[in-house]
Amino acid sequence: FAIMPTIAPSVDFTIICREIRCKWSTPESLTACQSVLASNLSGLKGESRKVIRMVCGSCNDFKIQTLVPCEAFGDFESGGFGGESAILEGLKGVEGVSGIETQTITHTEM
Repeated sequence: FAIMPTIAPSVDFTIICREIRCKWSTPESLTACQSVLASNLSGLKGESRKVIRMVCGSCNDFKIQTLVPCEAFGDFESGGFGGESAILEGLKGVEGVSGIETQTITHTEM
């Protein structure tokens, strides 16, 4: 077994998630968010990386999560998070999109 990083006793993880999130306001702005993701998806995907898109129709969240094994996260980070800056710029250019943020968090299936 590989040793898993630990945040606190019994809080271990093997995956680090880089999340990009924003709020959309109209169906057109949501469609544009999806287009920004589609145009940049190949940069996020990579060997051992998994990309998840989440959309909430009631609170208008649009989230892109890239799941990366801990041992590969340093390279992903130093490489600019798979083109994250292009995604952020693309989202900033969408009328009706607000609250653009990023976060690095752990991910563990229970």
